[in-house]
Amino acid sequence: MNLAFVKHSLIAASILTSSAGLAQNKTDLKNWPKGFDPKEVGQRIADHFIATPHTNFGRPGPPKVITYPETCTWYGALKFAGVTHNKALLDQLEKRFEPLFGNEAKMIPVPDHVDYAVFGSVPLQLYIQTKQQKYLDLGKGIADKQWGAPEGPRVVAESHEFYKKGLAWQTRMWIDDMFMITALQNQAFQATGEQKYLDRAAKEMVVYLDSLQKPNGLFYHAPTAPFYWGRGNGWMAAGMAELLSSLPAKQADRARIMKGYKEMMASLLKYQAPSGMWRQLVDDAESWEESSSTGMFTYAMITGVKKGWLDAKTYAPAARKAWIALVGCIDTMGDVRDVCEGTNKNTSRQFYLDRKRLTGDLHGQAPVLWSATALLQ
Repeated sequence: MNLAFVKHSLIAASILTSSAGLAQNKTDLKNWPKGFDPKEVGQRIADHFIATPHTNFGRPGPPKVITYPETCTWYGALKFAGVTHNKALLDQLEKRFEPLFGNEAKMIPVPDHVDYAVFGSVPLQLYIQTKQQKYLDLGKGIADKQWGAPEGPRVVAESHEFYKKGLAWQTRMWIDDMFMITALQNQAFQATGEQKYLDRAAKEMVVYLDSLQKPNGLFYHAPTAPFYWGRGNGWMAAGMAELLSSLPAKQADRARIMKGYKEMMASLLKYQAPSGMWRQLVDDAESWEESSSTGMFTYAMITGVKKGWLDAKTYAPAARKAWIALVGCIDTMGDVRDVCEGTNKNTSRQFYLDRKRLTGDLHGQAPVLWSATALLQ
C-alpha cells in the first residue's frame, strides 16, 4: 500500500476525530486540536515556501519573472514571520529577495499589469519589518506607477479612461484585481503613512463593488463571465478584509466597503459545504470543493470576527470549521491539494468545472499563511 496514502488517511481520520471531539468549542478561534495550531501550520507552510524554488504556475521550468502566486505566498510568509516574531524566518525570506538586487534583477516584474504590480507588496512588507530604504524605494515606486500615466505595451483605450477618472490605469474589472491592487496600495500606506494610498485603494474598491457585486452578495468573475468562481470571489473577500483593516473609521469610502463585505460574508455562510469547504463555483452544489477559495474566505471571515465586524456566535463556527477543513487539505509534504489552476475568465460553466485540481500550487499555499496569521493576531 502506498505510504503517502496511508499517512493522508491517518491525517484525515485525525481531523474527523479532533473536530468532532471539540464540537462544543465551535466558536473558539484560539484553542485547536493537535496538528491544527495556526503557529505550527503556518510554520510548516512557510518552511516549505523557503525550500521551494521560484515557480511557474505549476508548469515545468523556472519562470522569467516572479509570478503573483509566489508574491502572495511570500507576502503571507512575511506577515506570518512578523506576527510570530520569528527573526530567523524573516532573515530567510529576506535572503530569498537579495538576488533580485543582483543577478536575478530581471525577475522583478515590470509593473504594467495588476498581476505584476502586486509584487511591490513584498519589498514594502520587507521595509516595514527591516526599515531598509532599498525596499521602500522599490515598492513605493511600483505603487506610484500603478496610479501614474498609462505606459507600456499593455495600455489599451480603457486605460486612459480609467486614469482620467482617478483610478489605476491597470483597472480591468476582474474581481481578482481587488486583492492585487488594494494589497499593493495598502502596503504603501503601511510603509509610508501617506493617506493617498488608502484613498486610491478605497476608491477603486467602491467602483468594483458597484460594478460587479450581485444582489446575493457574490461577484461574477467579470462582466462577461457570469459565474461565481471561487478563487475570484476569494480575492475579493481577502482584498476587502485587508483594506478594511487599515481604513480609518471616518474614511469616506469605508462604510460602502463594509456594506459590500458584510453582504458577501452573509452569502458565504449559506454556501459553505458541510465539510467546511467552499466550492469551485461557490453557488453550484455539483462543483468540486476547492482549497484556495476556502483559504481566502477563511481569512476574510476570521478577520471579521477578530475585528468585531461580524457576530462571533454566527461566524466563528463557520470560520473554525473552515480552518479545520483547510488544514485537512495539507499533505505530509506541506503541499495544499485541490487548488484550482490559474484561470482566465470564460463564458462556460463547464470551463470552470473542468479546471485542473493541483497540489502544491502557490495559489493554495498563500491563503493558509494569511489565515494562520489572522488567527494569531
